[in-house]
Amino acid sequence: MSISKKFAPVAAFALTFLVPVLAFAQESASKGSDAKAWLPIGAALAVGLGVLGGAMGQGKAASAALEGIARNPNAAGRIQTPMILGLALIESLVLLSFVIAFFLQGKI
Repeated sequence: MSISKKFAPVAAFALTFLVPVLAFAQESASKGSDAKAWLPIGAALAVGLGVLGGAMGQGKAASAALEGIARNPNAAGRIQTPMILGLALIESLVLLSFVIAFFLQGKI
């Protein structure tokens, strides 16, 4: 296994879990460790995992639909409509994780 193949999962993990935490970083007035200090990390994980799961689900759905269309081009119309509906439902779950992150932050 080459180094680039080993590095890809590590990079994906770092981008998924570490970059969203930076988006919610802010200075805290209190020096103690309490439950509210962990809310930005929880919100970042909600967004990160939601987007990761949504992206993987949309990729699999699109891949399966394109494979079905490639096998039977006459069925493209019957495959495309349920695929778009499924993609919209997957994206709604991603947006729900974004709303949950805002609730955790107390912005709504």
